[in-house]
Amino acid sequence: QVQLVESGGGLVQAGGSQRLSCSASGKIFLINTMGWYRQAPGKQRELVASITRGGRTNYADSVKGRFAISRDNANSTVVLQMNSLKPEDTFVYYCNAQTGEYRGAIYGTYFYWGQGTQVTVSS
Repeated sequence: QVQLVESGGGLVQAGGSQRLSCSASGKIFLINTMGWYRQAPGKQRELVASITRGGRTNYADSVKGRFAISRDNANSTVVLQMNSLKPEDTFVYYCNAQTGEYRGAIYGTYFYWGQGTQVTVSS
């Protein structure tokens, strides 16, 4: 199993910056892609950014050019640097790790989640 612990978040003014960090522990050798998702109350969780073990990144269109994701494989951490924040970036942000592993005889991709951290951007 994999455990994820997030840090960062809080209240920031529009135009400001925030840095979210996530540390993985447990069977980290199983982790392929890590990323960040966000969710508003009553809405589906949506991808913000992801990064593969090899460093390939993917961003939601709404954050391209403003957010940057990075990863330290040695320390099993992933960081989301958020710049030029807007009020519409106000969400709970969740760290995510995707593994490839066997559960019994079945090999599959599994998602692990952090506890979530609130980011609030005031106008």
